[in-house]
Amino acid sequence: MNSDAQPQSKNWYSRLTHLLFALFCLELGLFLLIYPWTPNWSANLFSNFAPQWHLWWQNAYLRGAVSGLGLVNVYIAVAEVFKPLRWPKQ
Repeated sequence: MNSDAQPQSKNWYSRLTHLLFALFCLELGLFLLIYPWTPNWSANLFSNFAPQWHLWWQNAYLRGAVSGLGLVNVYIAVAEVFKPLRWPKQ
């Protein structure tokens, strides 16, 4: 009876960990996907620290690259949500 309880608690803990990791990746991904296209993107510390970098911050390719990283994070979040469904039943 003791051996049956341990895999079940490990399974519960593992599923919760995957869910929290997926939530973190989803939040980070949505932030990286949306924030580069807001007006606050150009008003940041790095842009004010070095004025010669201002052109880089306004570059659409840099914004697109950051948004692409956001899409990768959203994909990871979706994959992590469906990962426990593929686990074998114990």
